[in-house]
Amino acid sequence: MSFVTDPIADLLTRIRNANNANHDSLEIAFSKQKLELVKILHREGFLKSFDVIESKPYNKIKIQLKYGARREKVITNLRRVSKPGLRIYCTHEKLPRVLRGLGIAIISTSHGMMTDKEARKQGIGGEVICFVY
Repeated sequence: MSFVTDPIADLLTRIRNANNANHDSLEIAFSKQKLELVKILHREGFLKSFDVIESKPYNKIKIQLKYGARREKVITNLRRVSKPGLRIYCTHEKLPRVLRGLGIAIISTSHGMMTDKEARKQGIGGEVICFVY
């Protein structure tokens, strides 16, 4: 097993690569942070479904990718914003709007991970994890 310095960037890259190759599903190593991010992507309609697979030596998350009627991609872009070398934080007033509200920004707050819309509604800021559109 290899060591990954940025597991969120690894997750986004795996989803992006599987999507570009028109795969139906992919498996990633389990972590609570990755699971929260996948839950948000599913809730916002970017993923068809996901399951946690319990196995030895570590659990996995199986993700079913979502495509349109003519196999067009639902996720056109995934972009990591805050990186381990350069963290990006925003107050609730300055949270970014992705494609004028058509995409989402995923924010890590003191109340857990949420979309930029949810964070704005609750009036809390946090670390901008990624943009999805």
